[in-house]
Amino acid sequence: MLVKWIRCTVVDRRGFERGQRKWAGLLGEPGFRGQGGGWSRIRPNVAHVFAFWETRAFYDSFMARAHDRLASGQAGTYKDMQAKLFDHRFDVRTGFEPRFTESDVVRVAHCRVREDRVEHFSLMQEKVWNPAMAGSPGMVRGVFGEAPGNEFLVMSMWLSAAEHGKYRAERVERLLLRAQTEADVSALAGDVVALEPSWTV
Repeated sequence: MLVKWIRCTVVDRRGFERGQRKWAGLLGEPGFRGQGGGWSRIRPNVAHVFAFWETRAFYDSFMARAHDRLASGQAGTYKDMQAKLFDHRFDVRTGFEPRFTESDVVRVAHCRVREDRVEHFSLMQEKVWNPAMAGSPGMVRGVFGEAPGNEFLVMSMWLSAAEHGKYRAERVERLLLRAQTEADVSALAGDVVALEPSWTV
C-alpha cells in the first residue's frame, strides 16, 4: 500500500474546504483505498491530507489522468504545499484500514533517520513504540511507512485529543529513552491533526 501525506498552509479557508469536498470524485478510481484529513491543532491554517492507494502503479495512473481536474477546485486557496509518498512497511496495531470515521485526531511524525541507524529505528518502532501505542486505550489504528532517503512516517489515529494527550504525558518520554530515538533520528517533525469528517472519502 502507498501512503500519500500532503501538508499545506491555507490562505482561503472557505475555498479550500469547498475544494476539499470535491475529492469525493476519487471514489471509483482504480486502486484508491481512502482519504481523510483536517486541520493542525498546533499551527492555525495548516491542513493535512492522507491518501491511500493499493500500489504505486494505480497512483501514477490517477496522477496522469484525473488528478489535475480534481485539484483545480483548490487552486489559489493554499501555499507551501508539500506532498510525500511512503511505502507501507507495517501496521501500528494490526489490521490497518484507511478508515477515518472512528477517530477524532491523527498524530503524524515524519522522521529522517541516520543511515547507519535505519535498521535499529525500524526495530524499535516494531518492538517498543508499536506495543506501547497498541496498548493505549484511545489508539484506534496506525501505519508505519518508508520513503527513499531514510525517511519514515508514523501515523496513528486516536479516539480523541484527550486520549492522545494522556498517552503523551504518561509514556512518550520513557519510550524515547528506551528506543534511543535521539541516536537514530537526525530530524523529526510532527503534528496533531483534528479530522474534518467532510474531507473523508
